[in-house]
Amino acid sequence: MAGKKMILGMALTDGYGNLAGAWRAPHVDADNYARIEANIRYAQAAERGGFAFLFTPDFPAVRGNDERSTINNIMDPMMQLAAISQATSRIGFVATGSTTFQEPFNTARQFKALDVMSHGRAGWNAVTTSDPAVSANYGRPVAERAARYQRAHESIQVVQALWGSWKEDAWIKDQTSGRFIDASKLRPINLEGEYVASRGPLAIPPSEQGQPVIFTSGGPSPHLLQLAGRYASGFIAEVWTIEEARAQREMVRNAAREAGRDPDEIKYFAGLMTTVAPTVREGLDRRLALAGDVIEARLPHLGALLGLHIDPKRYDEPLTPDQLAAAYASPMDPRSSIALEVARRGWSPRDILAHGVIDYHPTTVGPGEVHADHLQKWFEAGAVDGFWLSPDIYEDGVDAFVDEVVPILRARGIYPTEYPGTSLRENLGVPRQYGPDPRIKKATAG
Repeated sequence: MAGKKMILGMALTDGYGNLAGAWRAPHVDADNYARIEANIRYAQAAERGGFAFLFTPDFPAVRGNDERSTINNIMDPMMQLAAISQATSRIGFVATGSTTFQEPFNTARQFKALDVMSHGRAGWNAVTTSDPAVSANYGRPVAERAARYQRAHESIQVVQALWGSWKEDAWIKDQTSGRFIDASKLRPINLEGEYVASRGPLAIPPSEQGQPVIFTSGGPSPHLLQLAGRYASGFIAEVWTIEEARAQREMVRNAAREAGRDPDEIKYFAGLMTTVAPTVREGLDRRLALAGDVIEARLPHLGALLGLHIDPKRYDEPLTPDQLAAAYASPMDPRSSIALEVARRGWSPRDILAHGVIDYHPTTVGPGEVHADHLQKWFEAGAVDGFWLSPDIYEDGVDAFVDEVVPILRARGIYPTEYPGTSLRENLGVPRQYGPDPRIKKATAG
């Protein structure tokens, strides 16, 4: 990894943060879910820290009916990111869009418009969708996996063809001659697959980076790997250990090789949840104060991860020497090894869970060095090209990371001191592309 620089992105979700009770924090405006001004502030803070992109996961349905939980979703990724793009100048925007329910022409139009209006900073996280709640919202049954991925291949091919249907030199805009466009360079694509089709062309010119960057996200299934290998320049992952990340990153890179691409053209990002605080103890207290019922509900689960029975009366006391001697990491869950490591540092069961050991991603808690050490260790181990971060509370967590962690990473020489360029492709270090990649033959799902 000598000479390489770490790439950082940040998840942008509901306006509050990754803690279940973030919306109730005293310094947080409970209206932030509906206030674009809040997400603009967070985006500007991330840009101040040199983040390459914002990543908006998207689940277009309401999860459950817990009246204490937030929606945990940005209202509409494309509309909010369009607004944020006008209040920023360097940070990119990776929005999630379903190939299962969105028609390729709409996807191509929305993402290329965002790319043009942001001057080359847009990316598309192309995902397939199988959740029954989302399917119900679109009035369709859940499709079989093979069908979903076949449609995904077809959709991406159609979208890329539409992106390239306005040729790069088609826009003449010669006011003297009166010639606005070379009509021969704005042509239909006439593509039809088993599931999707489009005539085209798309009436949007290229951006400064040509066209949006394609991302994929999820676990390393053969279907997803083939999709990523053929089309993606970024892979958003969910992994818990360096070993798991290194193995998965190599799978992604091999998929690119098999598709005839340079594996360095696809960047692999692991998730990390962060709580920046002066001390670990203060960070844990911050998390516990906002955890609500989450910690209580997870305490019995912790015992199962460690192969122990933990007396509820001792949830606030460190494990005994006998318990630590008997504890083991459950082979059924990669998070268990992290829980055991934290337990051996002398923390109580409640504090072990406050470390985020069974959250959605690895969690770092404490002063800047704690976070920087984690990021550096994974990066220098060849496990990642970068990370997508999820702060505990956006209102002060983004600024805290930028002020307390970014300077350490820069001082260690592993994070850029300024943006490499003005476009998302430049800041990711991936090549320019316009239209379909000529190296990739039309594919069917594997």
